[in-house]
Amino acid sequence: MTLPYAEVIGDPIVQSKSPAIHNYWLGTLGIAADYRAAHVTAEGLESYLAKRREDPLWRGCNVTMPHKQAVMPFLDRLEIGAEMVGAVNTITRRERSGEVRLIGTNTDMAGFMEPLLPMLETPHYFRMARVLGTGGAARAIVAALAEQGVMVVLAGRDPAKARAILDEIDPEGEHHVADLSHFADPTDFAFDDREGCFDLVVNASPLGMAGQPPLLFDLTHAPPGSIFYDIVTYPADTPLLQAARGAGFRTIDGLSMLIGQAAVAFEKFFGSPPPRDDGDAGLRALLAK
Repeated sequence: MTLPYAEVIGDPIVQSKSPAIHNYWLGTLGIAADYRAAHVTAEGLESYLAKRREDPLWRGCNVTMPHKQAVMPFLDRLEIGAEMVGAVNTITRRERSGEVRLIGTNTDMAGFMEPLLPMLETPHYFRMARVLGTGGAARAIVAALAEQGVMVVLAGRDPAKARAILDEIDPEGEHHVADLSHFADPTDFAFDDREGCFDLVVNASPLGMAGQPPLLFDLTHAPPGSIFYDIVTYPADTPLLQAARGAGFRTIDGLSMLIGQAAVAFEKFFGSPPPRDDGDAGLRALLAK
């Protein structure tokens, strides 16, 4: 029997945990469907989407590096979040009256914010985040934080690109840019009293991922009480998180964002919310194997 299916696409793709996540949920719910990984290069992206458009069994795909912006010209419509962020991480196929439309969505915003929202329910005197990276995920993260009144310092190898992202996503915000190398060396900056403040450090780049160069971030750049959030998932416990935890900082791993955004995409693909009653403990145990 041929089953409905969804996919994750990227280049590379071997490191993706999305098939394990979605197939775990499909199996738990007893849904007769499949979720796969597809290696798609930049040159093959247009052809891939054209073929899948014609496949009635294809429910859509998640989009990972480096295609989150490149897919946009090949889609028929962008949902509001994707349009605001300027990046797509989920594509769904919709057919009505014989017409097929590919819809671009961004679930990264919801996935990233899921573990942070309980902390942001409390009012703060000041909210600040140092976000490292300027790719598609960083765009979603900046948009999500700006919605919560967080002042962002966006750091990248090209500060001009970082400034363009901030100006496009939140032109009225009082945000700042920095060269990524600024955070590599120690600082003797004396942080003021952080009582009642919310401070966040986010690695939104692939640096620190297995096979990628390390992320050079000296912990002296983090105010006391900062939360470290690394969206890298391979490995989930990155060198940045290990160092931050060893210094007494609270940490959030990339599986939190990955599972959160996958939950939104899963319902779009398969029409049912995923089973998460155990707080994702069973899924995390599977992914740790």
